[in-house]
Amino acid sequence: MKELILMFTELLNNIHDFIQIYANNYLNLGLNDKDLHFWIMGVIGIFVFVIVLILSKLIARMPFGITILSFLYTLTFMVVLVFAIEIQQAITNRGNMEFYDAVIGLWGFFVFFLGFVIISSIILLIKKVLINRHERK
Repeated sequence: MKELILMFTELLNNIHDFIQIYANNYLNLGLNDKDLHFWIMGVIGIFVFVIVLILSKLIARMPFGITILSFLYTLTFMVVLVFAIEIQQAITNRGNMEFYDAVIGLWGFFVFFLGFVIISSIILLIKKVLINRHERK
């Protein structure tokens, strides 16, 4: 996993350098590193926001839409958390930084979420049965 992160970091550094050279040498914008970060991250952020907003509105209309959105938000948080922990382990040399550790951590979330879904489904089914019995009387 460490090699993958180093490769990804190298790729991002190369893209960063290309954008900086292109913006300053070909477009003559005279932007410093902070200016580039402001514009690039602003554009990426607003693009992602618009896509997420559109998808969220579509998902919210679905049955259990808020539950789906909560799951997606939590999954995003968990992905960031497990990789942050793995990176922290590499920096501090406490534990091994392995992609499989991150996968197992996320698998734990999926298993517990499946338990939540099963328990919630049972509760909803019991409520439905009780309501139907009450309406028949």
